[in-house]
Parts: sequence; C-alpha cells; structure tokens
Amino acid sequence: MSRATVPQHDINPPDPPSPLDRMVRVAIGRATMGLSPAALQLAYLDWAVHLASSPGKQMQLLDKVLRKAGRFAQYSVHCQEAGATPCIDPLPNDRRFAAEEWQQWPFNLVYQSFLLTQQWWHNATTGVRGVTPHHEEVVNFLGRQVLDMISPSNYLLTNPELLRQTMDEGGANLTRGARYFWEDVQRSISGAAPTGAGDYVPGNNVAVTPGKVVYRNRLMELIQYEPATARVHPEPVLIVPAWIMKYYILDLSPENSLVRYLVGQGYTVFAISWKNPDQGDRDLSLDDYRRSGVMAALEAINAIVPEKPVHGVGYCLGGTLLMIAAAAMARKKDERLASLTLFAAQADFSEPGELGLFIDDSQVTFLDDIMWETGYLDGRRMAGAFQLLRSQDLIWSTSVRQYLQGERYAMNDLMAWNADATRLPYRMHSEYLQRLYLDNEFADGVFAVDDDAVHLSDVKVPFFVVGTEKDHVAPWPSVYKINRMARSPVTFLLTNGGHNAGIVSPPDHPRRRYRVHTHQPDELMLQTDDFMEQTPVQEGSWWPEWLSWLQARSGNKVKPPEMGAAAAGYAPLYPAPGKYVHQK
Repeated sequence: MSRATVPQHDINPPDPPSPLDRMVRVAIGRATMGLSPAALQLAYLDWAVHLASSPGKQMQLLDKVLRKAGRFAQYSVHCQEAGATPCIDPLPNDRRFAAEEWQQWPFNLVYQSFLLTQQWWHNATTGVRGVTPHHEEVVNFLGRQVLDMISPSNYLLTNPELLRQTMDEGGANLTRGARYFWEDVQRSISGAAPTGAGDYVPGNNVAVTPGKVVYRNRLMELIQYEPATARVHPEPVLIVPAWIMKYYILDLSPENSLVRYLVGQGYTVFAISWKNPDQGDRDLSLDDYRRSGVMAALEAINAIVPEKPVHGVGYCLGGTLLMIAAAAMARKKDERLASLTLFAAQADFSEPGELGLFIDDSQVTFLDDIMWETGYLDGRRMAGAFQLLRSQDLIWSTSVRQYLQGERYAMNDLMAWNADATRLPYRMHSEYLQRLYLDNEFADGVFAVDDDAVHLSDVKVPFFVVGTEKDHVAPWPSVYKINRMARSPVTFLLTNGGHNAGIVSPPDHPRRRYRVHTHQPDELMLQTDDFMEQTPVQEGSWWPEWLSWLQARSGNKVKPPEMGAAAAGYAPLYPAPGKYVHQK
C-alpha cells in the first residue's frame, strides 16, 4: 500500500471489542441519546482540573463577577427610568429579547441578569490554559446548552410576551399548545412524520421532474431526467447527493428544484437516489458507495451518452465521495469528468466546526457500539445532533412558539424533506468517521483506494465550490480549504443561508446574496478574512452564476440523447422518482 504515513490506529489496533462491553454501551446510549458519557466527563475534568490549578484565571473570573454585579446593581436603580441604558446587549443573532415588553420592569432585570450570566460562563469555559481545544469547545457547548434551556424566554412567568398573549387570549394559546404537544408526543412514540410533512410526497408534489430510473443496484437507483428543450449541451450532469439525506433536496417543489432548473437550461441530468439501508446492509463500506454509486453511475451514463465527459456535482458527503472518486480516477488516467461542482462538501476535516464536538475517539467508539446492535445509525440520532448545534433556534424557540404561543410552523417542502430521515450503514459510518473526521486521511494524502493513496491534487478538471455562511454541518472556512489541496482552478462561491436553505436558492428567491472568486493554481490563496473583505457582494441567487460557469465549460447544443440505452443493458425501469426514495 503506497501511503505517505499510516494512521496510528493501524499501527496499534485496539483489542477486539467484547460483546459484553458493546451491550453495556448500547444500553447507556439509549439513555444518553447516543452521546458518550466518557467523552463528556473527560472534557469536563480537563477543564475543571486546569481551572482549579489556575488561581490567576479564578481571580479574573471573580473580578468579572464583581464588575458585572456592580453594573447590574447600578442598572437596577435606574431601570424604571425612561431611556435607561442596558448594561449588556444581546449578541447580534439573538432575537429572544428584542420585543419592547422586555424593556419593562421587572423583565428588563430578568433578561439582563441572564445575559450577564451567559457572558460570564463563556469567559469561564474559554481561555483556561492547558485545556485541549476540543475539550474547551465541548465544555463551552455544554454550558450554552444549559443556558439556552434556562433562558427566561422559555418560561411563561418570565416571558412578558407570553404573559401578554395569554391574557389577551384568555389562555387559549396554552390550550392549543398543550394539544400540539400531545400530538407531537404521540407522533414521536409512533415514529410518524411531523404534522404537515405528509402533505409533501415524492412523486406527487416534490421530486416531480419527469424522468426514468435507468439503472438500479443494491445501493442506488440512477435517474435520467427527460429533456425539456429541443437541444441540450452534449456533456451530461451527474448529481451525487449525500446518503444521509434523500436525494430530492435538489428536486423539491418545481419552483425550488435545481434539477428542473438545469433541465430547463438545456442539460441532460442524472441523479443518484440512494437506498435507505437496513440491518442487512451493515457491512457496506465507504468504498462500496464509491464503486456501486459514483462509478456505477458513470458506467451507465457513458453507455447512454457515449464519449462525452460528465459534469460531476456532489452535495455534502456526496461531494466528499465524488472528490475521492475523482482522485482515484485521476490516478488511473481516467478522464471521464469534465468538471467538479461541490455543494457544502469538505475535503479537509481538520476543522469541521461544531459538528466535531460529537466526534472524538471516545464518541466514535461509543457510536460504533450503538450501531453494532442494529447494523445502522438511525437518522433520528443524526437529526438530534444537528438540532443541538442550533438548540436556541431549533429546539427552545420552536418549543416556545408551538407549545406556549400555540402557533404551528407552516410546513414547507424543505422542512418536510428534512423530516424524511435516512439510516447509515454500520461499517460505512464507522469508516467515514474514523478515516475522514478523526484521521483526516484524504486531506493528508493517505486515503487508500484499491491499495493506492489518492490525492485531490491529481485532479486536473476545474472546480466550482459552494459554501454557505451559516453552515453548522460543513462550515464554509472548512469547505474553503479545498483551495489548498486542488491544483486546478477553483471558483469558490459563498452564499448566505445554511447547509440546506443556502443551496436551495432559485433565481426568484428573495434576500439572496453571494460572493465569488476564482483561485488559479499559480496564485497566492486569499485567506478567509481577505476573501470576505476583498470579494464584492452580489445580490441575487447563485444558481445563474453557476450556470454561466457550467455553460462556459460545455459544448454547443445537440439533439438530446435517448432515455436509457436498452442495447447496453440500461433500459428504463420505471418512472422517477423511483422506489428507493419511498423507503422508510
């Protein structure tokens, strides 16, 4: 195996896991929602021991307590006067205390004391010398979770907005909220989708772009979409979504469908629809997804549209898989790709953002044991982890609005898709966490495919890379690191929005903006701060920008290809969206 270095876990492999140990961890995992108690305790002890042995830091924290107490005392004397200046302002993205009612006594004292406490805890959990960065992030994160939970905005008696609404409605809001709460509890117990999600059904009002499934194996269905124009660009487009999501994130309602947009602009589009794995798929590997996913799809496309290079498009983990496949192809002088487009996809996992809080050796081992019992990771565990990353918005504010204000969020196609969770095979997920997140093998140039290390620098086709400003899954500075790894032109585009909403950005979407810059291999790379300062903001959706980039790398339009290629073994099987997308 030609590898520059060998990860430590290959040099000194751990002892084989005991079935008894696994069963104990499975039982613990049911009570902790999959979080490793050992990982949390190690982080807490690292912080607590170092803080206990840092009298200087303790004195600083005591000084901050006294200063904050003095400011609060001074404010409390004048807080009932008109125009009294608060002693602390909420963070820019914190809208919990924006209403005018919070400026009235005694609620101004309540929220001011909370914000001062929140600020002090941040100071207490950061900057303690000797604490490992990962443990510091975990402790700080846990502190934020507790503070978000006890925020005065979450409780009826300490939230003036809720009190006013309850008086105005005579408590009707609480009655509605109780009914919504009971409905959600019942749905959670039964495993049913959230209220309203059933109104969005693939093939009915989402995933309705016309097409055919032209190939199917045990891992995926390949959909070829029908042409919408008389002539099409000769180079087809292959979309590789992540297997932690259903593919129709890119084919939602017609007005939000990227697939429909591409077809309407004269492209022959293919998309992979992954199977939702079950216990029988426990031993599927990351390389199985490459072989039976990307490579099998390319074989089919080459038969349907022969002798034409393919524009590869990868989303999230699908983008990471596509990069690995492209690097392996480059190693073998395989030139079937015309370009690579990556949506919120990481190649370097050294700084994965807040999602890395849930990924260390202890946590990965714990998850491994939990998956060992069932053969897969339940998609609800993954969804729960994502919700914790934005607990203020996705848990507490949502709960207050539904169960205390008695207001249901109107379901939309993106929310319904988000509730359509998938599972992850045991072996693949373990390999993915260990090899990419923990060992960062791909970025370090030691990720082996067919016993040969592959490197992104071997890929010679141009890249179009999209990051989103509020991405908690693939933070854009992490996505941006592809500029360090690639040795071909990289056009990096940063759009507003998050991991999903930022990508679903049709041309008529309001309040969209983006920055875009192309880095040439022989140029110095802009640092992230320089990119933000020097790259002008452009208003509107980024889809037309990408389309222009794609068109510049596509040939003159020709007659559309046939649907499938029966003579080559790729006869159309059944209409899109296929069968795998309906698996629960």
